[in-house]
Order: sequence, then C-alpha cells, then structure tokens
Amino acid sequence: MTQHQHYTALLAEGSAVPTLLCGHCHSILSRARIFRNEGNQHQDIKCRTIGLCSADDCGAVNCCDQALARVDNPERLFGIAS
Repeated sequence: MTQHQHYTALLAEGSAVPTLLCGHCHSILSRARIFRNEGNQHQDIKCRTIGLCSADDCGAVNCCDQALARVDNPERLFGIAS
C-alpha cells in the first residue's frame, strides 16, 4: 500500500474571490475538486476540507482548513462551487 503525501493548501493573496492554491505545486485548486471530508468518503486524514490538485504532474491531496480559516466567509467558497 502506498502512503500518500498530504499538503496544506494556501490562500492566494489579493484575490477578489477566495482562491486556494496547492501546497505542493502552487496550482489553483478547482472548486469542483474541493470537498468536505466527512463520513466514509474521501481521504483518511484529520482535515475537515480537502482539495485535490488537478495539475497533470501533481495530483496532491491538500488540507484546506488553515486556508479557509483566513477567509471571512468560507461557506462562500462552497456557494460558488455549487
């Protein structure tokens, strides 16, 4: 079994809309690939919200909790995503 590396997502500075960046390659994390990590879904890491990097050469799993804590209204991110 392969152990996957987890990274901490970053909040892009100066963005009009909250934008999260991959903690590994700094690509923008697509809102369509940011999920609440609840129940028996997704990843087995201690993180409430995860973002999967869609960059071709990356694919990292990012914990978005710290970045979302810096957003005035983190629910807004999920409103835009849906």
